[in-house]
Order: sequence, then C-alpha cells, then structure tokens
Amino acid sequence: EVQLVESGGGLVQPGGSLRLSCAASGFTFSSYAMGWVRQAPGKGFEWISAINSGGSSTTYADSVKGRFTISRDNARNTLYLQMNSLKPEDTGVYFCTSDFHYSATYHYTADDFGSWGQGTQVTVSS
Repeated sequence: EVQLVESGGGLVQPGGSLRLSCAASGFTFSSYAMGWVRQAPGKGFEWISAINSGGSSTTYADSVKGRFTISRDNARNTLYLQMNSLKPEDTGVYFCTSDFHYSATYHYTADDFGSWGQGTQVTVSS
C-alpha cells in the first residue's frame, strides 16, 4: 500500500522559510517521480513542483519558481520542499504526490497524480 506522509508545515511570517518533508513507503521510491500540490483556502488544487525519479530534473510552477526548491533523498525514501521568501498567498494545505509521468516541460493539474498524502498546513501570516 502506497503511503505518503507529509510533515513540516506550520505558521511562518511573510519572508520566512519552511521545509516540508514527505516520507514514502509501500513502493520503490527511487523508481518514481514525485511532486507537490497545494490547495489554498476556498480554492482548487494548484500543482507547484515535480522531480524525476533520480532527482536530476525538476520543474516548477511560475508562482513558486525561484523561491521553492524540490529535492529528494532516495536512500531515505523522502521528498522535500524548501520554501523561501514565503508570501501570504502561499498559505494552504500542501500535498505530496506520486504515480504520474514526469516531464520537465509539462504543466500539471491535480488530475495527473494518482497517489496523494494527507497534506500539511502552511500558514503565512504576520
């Protein structure tokens, strides 16, 4: 059974940083691309980043490019999202995702992802 468990969310002031983690189990983590999707309060899902299985290629939504960094540790079966220069509009629930075809040039939607974690809340507020 695929399990994705996010952690690291919390309350942070604008301009601050957070690092999210996603612990994966139940599948061969190093063979699968991974991604992050978020949902702002009262809004739909927004894809924000993806990484290929080996970690050599990454892609980002324009809204987070230059501020967020996705990475992975295949030895630890863990996915990360380093979030810097956080803005109030980054507030939302952040989901770790898997089971999708990776492309460095494709703009993903929520429907592209087959497996999801339960999410972790990120609140950016002064």
